Amino acid sequence: MFRFFLIFITTLILFSCGNTVETDLDHLVFRYNEHGNIPTLDPAFARNPQAIWPDNQLYNGLVQLDDSLNIEPDIAKKWIINDSTNTYTFFLRNDVFFHQNKAFAQKGLYNPTRYTRKVVAQDFVYSFDRLTDEKVASSGSWVMNYVESYKAENDTTLVIQLKQPFPAFLGLLSMRYCSVVPKEAVDYYGNEFRRNPVGTGPFQFKMWEENVKLVFRKNPLYFEKDESGNRLPYLEAVSITFLPDKQSEFLQFAQGKLDFISGLDGSYKDELLTTHGKLQSNYEDLAYMITGPYLNTEYLGLFLGTNTPEIQSKTFRQAINYGFDRLKMVTYLRNGMGIPATHGFIPKGLPGYDEIDGYTYQPEKAKQLIEQYKTETGDTQPEIIIGTNSQYLDLCEYVQRELEKLGIAVTIDVMPPSTLRQMKSSGELDIFRASWIADYPDAENYLSLFYSPNFAPNGPNYMHFKNETFDSLYVKSLSISNIEERKLLYTKMDSIVVDEAPVVPLFYDMAVRFVNKKVSGLGINPQNFLILKRVKKEK
Repeated sequence: MFRFFLIFITTLILFSCGNTVETDLDHLVFRYNEHGNIPTLDPAFARNPQAIWPDNQLYNGLVQLDDSLNIEPDIAKKWIINDSTNTYTFFLRNDVFFHQNKAFAQKGLYNPTRYTRKVVAQDFVYSFDRLTDEKVASSGSWVMNYVESYKAENDTTLVIQLKQPFPAFLGLLSMRYCSVVPKEAVDYYGNEFRRNPVGTGPFQFKMWEENVKLVFRKNPLYFEKDESGNRLPYLEAVSITFLPDKQSEFLQFAQGKLDFISGLDGSYKDELLTTHGKLQSNYEDLAYMITGPYLNTEYLGLFLGTNTPEIQSKTFRQAINYGFDRLKMVTYLRNGMGIPATHGFIPKGLPGYDEIDGYTYQPEKAKQLIEQYKTETGDTQPEIIIGTNSQYLDLCEYVQRELEKLGIAVTIDVMPPSTLRQMKSSGELDIFRASWIADYPDAENYLSLFYSPNFAPNGPNYMHFKNETFDSLYVKSLSISNIEERKLLYTKMDSIVVDEAPVVPLFYDMAVRFVNKKVSGLGINPQNFLILKRVKKEK
């Protein structure tokens, strides 16, 4: 009976035109829009939110993160870490099955459930091999740079040995790159595995008309249960549309045809929010808003490899940092959706945030530093050029206006995002607007931007910042597994960054979600990942 019910639900979804599902079944389907294209559903290429969001519904790894970024068991029920040998031993659950798929029928693998099989440790060996396979060319191959070896000791024991200490390794394993996939399905579908995914997640693939609609349905064999012993997920299906225009996405949400929207776009931010960041009263019956820190620091980077005297001067770089009001910028340009970056580079949500004082708005001090710069260099008319794309033009124009009040001539060079990325990486811009979104939940991910061996284009140090004390602290932090001890080093490193001012932190981002009132259990997390296994909808 349950099998026929699933077929009925799936048929209903497939033959409905996006938003015409019967009202009495609406609570079984969660709908959201992806305004960017999803290029692949292969987790080996889960490099951006467009791919990570659907992959979170389809796959599992050894470990997972809760909404507070704590490491929790996933397919690995427990693990042992041997610090002296940098060895991680994972003990796997024995009740995890791959999604039912015809790929398994090729070898007659019908037991214990038809067209599937249990996940074993060798499946992780295969999945990790794919990440490093040059023929696959995974965008996540760098994850394995820290790994010396890995092996399956038996079906439920996996051993990973690192080349050197790397305390953030467990967080790294929570990334979708490290999901387990079955060799049978990859062999069966070949290059088409990207659009015929087979994982272990709470939902399994049903259909995909690219750039039109993507549908998942409930995985009846999913291993996780709630606190009452009920098998997850609660929903029967997930339906994703691909409206490219954010205004159209918002209108669909306002009409109740989408269950949530994420982020704050300029086309509708004033429609939804007051200037103080509260939900407008006319939307209170439709939706509720949830917010939280997002692991993203928005900043201006200063390329220290230039000969430009303004950029070479630490005094001048500090003057820029003191020269504008971050609180006013966030309040009026972001409707309060952001945290003024008045600490270091590490954002809220990670150990090390708010341990130090950064730059606040001090125009008189900024003027003094500018005069000091003029005296030191003889440059009586300081000027700078800021490179940005159109999405962040308003922020740069605000900084421009404030700095010009202090006597700094500011030119803004607006360019396409791809051009900005290329010129930033090749050191062609003295000052550039940038973001750093954490790949994994550890402050080391942010501090790696200032480690001198990471000079771009071979790493994320786009500023070409070099400080021997910073480098030594960074290396030392990699050998310390205790987070409290490591946090002390992170604070020292962040203090050096503040003092030397190779960047101008603007604000620490916030994740914001507008959710239909019928939906519960969605939650929010500092990586803004979409997790739907505990979501429910009312009729």
